[in-house]
Amino acid sequence: MSTNMLTVSCVTPGNLSLEQRERPVPGPGEVLLRIRRVGVCGTDLHIFSGNQPYLQYPRVMGHEIAAVVEWSPAGSRLSAGDVVYVMPYIACGHCVACRQGKTNCCVSLQVLGVHRDGALAEYLALPEAYVHKAEGVTLDQAAMVEFLAIGAHAIRRADVQAGQRVLVVGAGPIGMAAMIFAQLRGASVTALDTRADRLAFCERELGIARSVAIGPDDVQALSAQTDGEFFDVVFDATGNAKAIERGFGFVAHAGQYVLISIVRDNITFSDPEFHKRETTLLGSRNATTEDFETVLQAMRAGRVPTDALNTHRLKFTELPEKFPSLLDPAQGVVKAIVEI
Repeated sequence: MSTNMLTVSCVTPGNLSLEQRERPVPGPGEVLLRIRRVGVCGTDLHIFSGNQPYLQYPRVMGHEIAAVVEWSPAGSRLSAGDVVYVMPYIACGHCVACRQGKTNCCVSLQVLGVHRDGALAEYLALPEAYVHKAEGVTLDQAAMVEFLAIGAHAIRRADVQAGQRVLVVGAGPIGMAAMIFAQLRGASVTALDTRADRLAFCERELGIARSVAIGPDDVQALSAQTDGEFFDVVFDATGNAKAIERGFGFVAHAGQYVLISIVRDNITFSDPEFHKRETTLLGSRNATTEDFETVLQAMRAGRVPTDALNTHRLKFTELPEKFPSLLDPAQGVVKAIVEI
């Protein structure tokens, strides 16, 4: 049997290379995975475009992972042939955050495909603790658990309640994930975005009752929807500093503002308005095991429209040629999945 494997590496921004590398050998406490599906994330698009801070090239991207166990050590809870998903956030286990069980914001967090090489490869060796059986879901669904868990985590951070008015600003995949899990808690959800096609998708496929296009009259439209009170919880999933600052104005008195997206900039806001509302401001980073389980339960119950979300598919060997097309808004990409 060959000890080599195919890997796709982002050598420099805009340059993907299909390469032969040595197949990884699992270390103590690790399992060997045969990668089968990898979801393409906005982070991957930023890496390809050269817009991901603190990243070292070359880098093997890919952190939305569905795989089959190729080998596991004696006594493992995993067996060869198990279909699995991966929690791609490698935490230290002993810092101030990890000691509280908040491994998603570990002081020295390493994210697969960002801080260390990820899953755009035929094989990957990982600590067993980060590999979980994907029972009751398909390979395609297992590759979508991670991005959906980020949305589910944000909803849990805000403790969204039935009947609350929720605004999600940014109708990309993460924003859509937040919409899905806010609705599953019984909230009334409005989507706000610049792209009419994304808003139409949210209404058609996610069942969002209301959407507003960003423009000269958007504030009036949002006000009219809420009798001038605006929203109990506002989620930002734009990745845009100006949009984040603008979002403070959409929060109702006694409301919450949750920042899912991250920007390199400083964020400013009006302190009198912030205090007048007694606004609660929350950061939401990645997800924990609990959020992954929330997603899996919803998937098994048929409550996540995964077929609709998966708008594009690519073969592994096509990536260097076809990956750039995913950046084109005209392609209507929501979630692309790579088949390996």
